[in-house]
This record gives sequence, structure tokens and C-alpha cells, in this order.
Amino acid sequence: MNKVMISVLIMAGVTYIPRALPITLFRKRIKSKIFKSFLYYIPFSVLGAMTFPSILYSTSNIYTALAGTATALILAYFEKGLMKVALGSVITVYIVDMLLK
Repeated sequence: MNKVMISVLIMAGVTYIPRALPITLFRKRIKSKIFKSFLYYIPFSVLGAMTFPSILYSTSNIYTALAGTATALILAYFEKGLMKVALGSVITVYIVDMLLK
């Protein structure tokens, strides 16, 4: 039980520090346009870096994953809804998988 409590306290500290650090470091309003744009794009780049490898290995075949990814990108480019993008990419993966077998 002692190790569990120590683990929970360490995890609590690790999750609390990234939230509390910006509040303590940046008391004034950020005026730098470069730094503001950097902070704006960080969540998108981190999400992309975490998601993209999983997309490529989500199916048993890399070609089906690439076909689904290409379909999703094309549909998203033409501003289709999230449901249409998801269903379109899933259907594409299914069809390509059937064609490759």
C-alpha cells in the first residue's frame, strides 16, 4: 500500500506541475506574436504527432491505412462533416482491404 500511495503522489505532482508552472511563470500578458503563435499551434502539432503513427498501423496492411488516411484528408479538405469523413475512410479501408485479398 505504501508504494501505491507514493506512486499516486508522484503522478499527482507530474500532472499538477505542467498546469501550475505557466500560472507562476507568466504573470503578465504575453505580447510576443511569435510566442503566442507558438503556444497556439502546440496542441495541434502534439495531437498530430501522437495520432499519425497510430493511423498508419491501425490496420493489418499499410496500404489500407494509407487509403483511409488519404480519403479522410480529401473529405476534410472539402469541409465534409466529421461523420462523413469517418465513415468515408472506414468504407475506403474496407473496400481496399477486400480488393487486396
